[in-house]
Amino acid sequence: MVRTQLAARDVRDRRVLATMARIPRGAFVPTRLHPRAYEDGPLPIGHGQTISQPYIVGLMTQLARLSRRHRVLEVGTGCGYQTAVLAGIAAHVWTIERIDDLSRQAAARLGRLGIENVTFVTGDGALGYEPAAPYDAIVVTAAAPAPPDRLLAQLAVGARVVIPIGSREVQTLQVLERRADGVRTTESCAVRFVPLVSPSAFPD
Repeated sequence: MVRTQLAARDVRDRRVLATMARIPRGAFVPTRLHPRAYEDGPLPIGHGQTISQPYIVGLMTQLARLSRRHRVLEVGTGCGYQTAVLAGIAAHVWTIERIDDLSRQAAARLGRLGIENVTFVTGDGALGYEPAAPYDAIVVTAAAPAPPDRLLAQLAVGARVVIPIGSREVQTLQVLERRADGVRTTESCAVRFVPLVSPSAFPD
């Protein structure tokens, strides 16, 4: 998976590749989908949510430009796979999920893998998690029509948020870097994520 789906394309960060090589994606999908765990595509995980395509997990992590000292907020815990990848590189990850059942399952999975530098929060991801702000990076694994203001406010100067922006059907992966004089936005590629359900994004 790492060699053919990531390194063969444009995911070249060695820390990202090494982390994804050691974290078993099969541990994050339902038992019936284990034979498909390493396919180059998303898979359902229940509650109308998905585990992202491996390439997109690697790309988003690379775009966040993490280091071992960084404090990261993840919006949309899901099954915990992206969480585990972020935790394999950063100092600590705070991950927020609106569906309590998914959050508890993800925490159990990471516990079984011995990943301890993660704090799990249940709540509205578009509001972020102010008690631990500011963050060195924010990775959003659900689409919003515009970057939520509360998330941007929780970024440290020089930090970036990686987020899919667009409608429920058509989205672009964007990187927003907070600078002293404002926010700079760059676009990466077309993506398709589940919507971020929040009064600040897509109301349910």
